[in-house]
Amino acid sequence: MFKPKYPVPDTYIPTTHAVVPAQQGEAPSLSSTAVPVTRTSAVVELVKSKPLAVVGGVVVTGAVLTSMFLAIAITAGSLALLAVVIRSLMSNQR
Repeated sequence: MFKPKYPVPDTYIPTTHAVVPAQQGEAPSLSSTAVPVTRTSAVVELVKSKPLAVVGGVVVTGAVLTSMFLAIAITAGSLALLAVVIRSLMSNQR
């Protein structure tokens, strides 16, 4: 009863693939004159080229996050004060 019944697949046609053997040849030789390339990330390049922009971005991000946390704290405080006022109004009606 709880096992699903799947329809018979009638649109799928299995295909066969021919296996192509790998070519046998000489392996490429590595030259000893190749110089390894050192890659630096984009962040490292940005910090090296524009350090003041990075510091400014960090300061702006910190200010935005601080203001958001402050807004949440003010909202929580006002809701707590509202709960106390409503509770006192409800207790005076008895």
